[in-house]
Amino acid sequence: MDAAGTVRTALEWRIEDHLVPYPEAVAFMEDRAAAIRAGTASEMVWLVEHPPLYTAGTSAKAADLIDSARFPVYQTGRGGQYTYHGPGQRVAYVMLDLRNRGQDVRRFVHDLEEWLIQALALLDVTGERREGRVGIWVGRSGALPGVEDKIAALGVRLRHWVSFHGVAINLNPDLSHYAGIVPCGIREHGVTSLAQLGNPATMADLDHALRQAFAQVFGR
Repeated sequence: MDAAGTVRTALEWRIEDHLVPYPEAVAFMEDRAAAIRAGTASEMVWLVEHPPLYTAGTSAKAADLIDSARFPVYQTGRGGQYTYHGPGQRVAYVMLDLRNRGQDVRRFVHDLEEWLIQALALLDVTGERREGRVGIWVGRSGALPGVEDKIAALGVRLRHWVSFHGVAINLNPDLSHYAGIVPCGIREHGVTSLAQLGNPATMADLDHALRQAFAQVFGR
């Protein structure tokens, strides 16, 4: 219970079993973030999949949208550039109250990256950060050093120190769908998935790894 007498419950995890329309997801996050700020709802990690679509972050460049007719395109308030969401990709929307977590944006982004890295490690995949490149990267099997692909992305927004939007990991999406954009504005590297790496993980395996790694990085 806080100083105002509001009861704050433990962080909630929710997993959707259907494809969630993107506008519906944004509306839900907006409402939940406001409730967290007001102290009437708990923090939340929401695991979803979306129908195929592109989103444009606050740094998106028009030239990076190659095929605007391929899928719906949504302008969004998260950081970053263009990205793809679709079936086979786990999107984890993270609604946390950073007033209780240090109010350090740089550390929060670092922790989101660490969360992804540790979740991938639990699935026997080595994910790494790269200076000047957003997201988590893996080496391409049999390739020369430095030839690598992006397996996970992140883009967040803060309002009154409450976060929303979040991260995405490619389990087994149709990677050809990325051809309609320049993902995150990076032309020199590709994108990959756990399936393309030959990893047999299921969505349930990935969800379990995300939950376990979250506890390690952010606490329970």
